[in-house]
Amino acid sequence: MSGQNRSDIRAGLKVAVILKKDQRTGVKTEGVVKDILTNSSFHPHGIKVRLTDGQVGRVCDILE
Repeated sequence: MSGQNRSDIRAGLKVAVILKKDQRTGVKTEGVVKDILTNSSFHPHGIKVRLTDGQVGRVCDILE
């Protein structure tokens, strides 16, 4: 599942995100969703989330 639909993402879900600093390289960071930051129901680059460790990025893959 891609992370473009807000309805697919909820707190506690394990995801892979691309952080702002890694957008050029596409390096993925895994973590658990703490907060959903994107208000719209769809975003073409991925829904922006805050992970439990405080990092913010756009969801590229849902791992659970």
